[in-house]
Amino acid sequence: MARRSKRISSDSKAVRPARRVRPKKAKRGGRGPGGVVRKNLAPLFLSSCILIGIIAMALLGYRSVTASNFFEIAEVNIQGTVRASAETVKRIVLGRAERSGVWNADLAEIRAKIEEQPFVRSASVTRMLPNGIRVQIFEHEPKAIVRLKDGDHLVNGEGRVLARSEGVDHSIPFAILGWDEAKSEKADKENAERVRIFAQMLSDWSDLGIADRVENVDLRSIREPRAIIRDSGSLVSIALGRDNFGENLSRGIRAIAGKGNIFEAVDLVGANMILAPRKQQNEKPAAR
Repeated sequence: MARRSKRISSDSKAVRPARRVRPKKAKRGGRGPGGVVRKNLAPLFLSSCILIGIIAMALLGYRSVTASNFFEIAEVNIQGTVRASAETVKRIVLGRAERSGVWNADLAEIRAKIEEQPFVRSASVTRMLPNGIRVQIFEHEPKAIVRLKDGDHLVNGEGRVLARSEGVDHSIPFAILGWDEAKSEKADKENAERVRIFAQMLSDWSDLGIADRVENVDLRSIREPRAIIRDSGSLVSIALGRDNFGENLSRGIRAIAGKGNIFEAVDLVGANMILAPRKQQNEKPAAR
């Protein structure tokens, strides 16, 4: 019995379970995951602070330099002005660049203000460092003179009113009567057509050497344009038809020659020129 018990005891010893291996605790000193993150954040934070400080100092230095007298405006170079006022353009530039200096001047604002001026189609504004600004003006080209309620005005090829006509312009010897001053799409379209007709008339009559005979052109009706000339001290209206402006004006001038005090108009009926007698013999010549 004793021998059997001893055998059982030895067998149970052979199947004893293995000892559990406990995980090792992280040692102090920041070698765990949290410690590694903290260790990497410290130099990153320090580098960021240094970088922010450098940027701040650079900005302060930049503002100090650009606002210094070194960039104070001393020259305004203006090119391309023929009809536009160079003096007005200069005042606009100085008014917006004297306080800010050339470096900080708002060129877009200056350009927008210049482009509001009469005759200015567009403008280019650039810096001439350290203390100058250059302005290149591109102007509208006047194509006609129109008679409005408040006097004669120059217009461009699209019918845009540019400015009041001052004095005699030999390149545009007569004005358009019958301009539509309404603010509408229809009026704009018809006025642009009036300018086109005017340009054709001026070209045809200049080629024939008779443009100086015309006082004005009546374009109230685009389909029935008329030229106003002076003969025998009186104004005479001559029908021109829809084309052949040069030929029809020449024929009308010949038909009315020496009879302007008797006939007030030359009408075009088919291919014939018909003289219309005056209703009042005591008509006084109208001043242009």
